[in-house]
Amino acid sequence: MYEVFGFYRFLNIQYLKKNKRLINEVLIKNNIRGTVIISKEGVNGTISGKGLDIKTTIYKLKKILKFKDFNSFNKSKSLFQPFHKPKVKIKTEVVPMNLKLSQMIKKKDSHVEPNKWNKLIRNKKTLVIDARKPFEYDVGTFKGSTNPNIDNFRDFPKYLKNLKKNQPIAMFCTGGIRCEKASVYLEKKGFSNVYQLKGGILNYLKKTNQKRSLWKGECFVFDNRVSLKHGLKSGSYSICSGCRKPISPKIKNSKKYEEGVSCPNCHDKLTDQQKTRFRMRQKQINLAKKVGKRHIFQKEY
Repeated sequence: MYEVFGFYRFLNIQYLKKNKRLINEVLIKNNIRGTVIISKEGVNGTISGKGLDIKTTIYKLKKILKFKDFNSFNKSKSLFQPFHKPKVKIKTEVVPMNLKLSQMIKKKDSHVEPNKWNKLIRNKKTLVIDARKPFEYDVGTFKGSTNPNIDNFRDFPKYLKNLKKNQPIAMFCTGGIRCEKASVYLEKKGFSNVYQLKGGILNYLKKTNQKRSLWKGECFVFDNRVSLKHGLKSGSYSICSGCRKPISPKIKNSKKYEEGVSCPNCHDKLTDQQKTRFRMRQKQINLAKKVGKRHIFQKEY
């Protein structure tokens, strides 16, 4: 069993190249895989490994970057290692929005606990915004939510600026960091009733009984588990090898679905040359499986 740990912290980070090297060394030494993003405004990441190794890594990470607590974090389990390798990346922003945050986020506390979220979004006056990408929204979302239909988060402010400043706005995303930045932006623009789901969807699915839940579908995650259900149990989605978009078991019944090659989303967009190449790759994967080995291009576990 592997532990998956997602986190973020806004703080002033200097010496990015040095810190990247130090964090990378810690990940490798402790057999940790996943991605850690650092920038001058903070750190964001999701990593996976054995429980004790995760604990050691988090302790070292806090020591390197000199902070005590995360702004938010979430824990879940996986029967397999859901990441291929460790990565540490330097970015201009931990979440690209053309809005750099200082060490202290100067805004009122707009976080709403999962046990109070239902009441907020049931209010017909509340505009419930799914701040994720359209394909994430299609996998699952809250009842009555709206999606800006934006593929690049940098364009999110263009959508936000058209909202009414006095309307109650409830935002949510996977772990909370995208909404953290969006709520700062809205407050700077004079919005007065902005709320965000504390800990994001993952925190809600972990703490909310399914019978009382307003969540519909599954939650897409950026690792090889692909999607999670209530209780943060592994979901039913997989990834299309042709377009890298999540696909449900129902989609696999389509005539345009071919394992390792295409799905209805990309079948008519792929060239014959691409399909031929993908079929050769899948053939190699299947041959490797027959002899009990993993192929370099094999994505699923």
